[in-house]
Amino acid sequence: MNKNEVIGAVIRATRNEPIIFTTGFSCRIGRSIADRANHFYMTGSMGLAADIGIGVALHSRLPVVVVDGDGSLAMNPSCLLTAGALPDLPLLHLLLDDRSYESTGGQNVPSGHVDFCALAQAAGYSKVEYVDNVGDFGEAFTSGLTCSAPVFVQCALTSPRTTTPPPRIEMGLDEVRRRFSGHLRQVVR
Repeated sequence: MNKNEVIGAVIRATRNEPIIFTTGFSCRIGRSIADRANHFYMTGSMGLAADIGIGVALHSRLPVVVVDGDGSLAMNPSCLLTAGALPDLPLLHLLLDDRSYESTGGQNVPSGHVDFCALAQAAGYSKVEYVDNVGDFGEAFTSGLTCSAPVFVQCALTSPRTTTPPPRIEMGLDEVRRRFSGHLRQVVR
């Protein structure tokens, strides 16, 4: 299972659900597969994807999908405490764990020394799963998509990307925010 496969599965399984993509290749891959108004592309602020997702879920009360990275979560593990402290937060927090800061040159992320699932469970997430294949991911994602409490799914990426990374997102962050906010206004009534 690789990053392209997981992100593709997320996009195919969603239509209007807000999706927050972390910085780097994840947002670039997401945009290249399908550029939708319900996609929020982080082009900076590494480590804050889950925090943005928590805010969107609190405000909208819609199930929100966060596509996070192991390096990003390692930079801000306190987001787990925030989400876990909100037992009725509709948040599906996906951790794509490739043990690499892939978009900045492939530097090692020491995620192999950290049990992110144990951290999420200790923080209070209602459901925590570890998956290492596309089939198990599909089941975990589908059941988590209708969540009414925080769900955490760690996806062990066992193979590298299969394609050259897509180009950088040239859309400005303000434009991404305006488009995403407009989408939320339409679906939250």
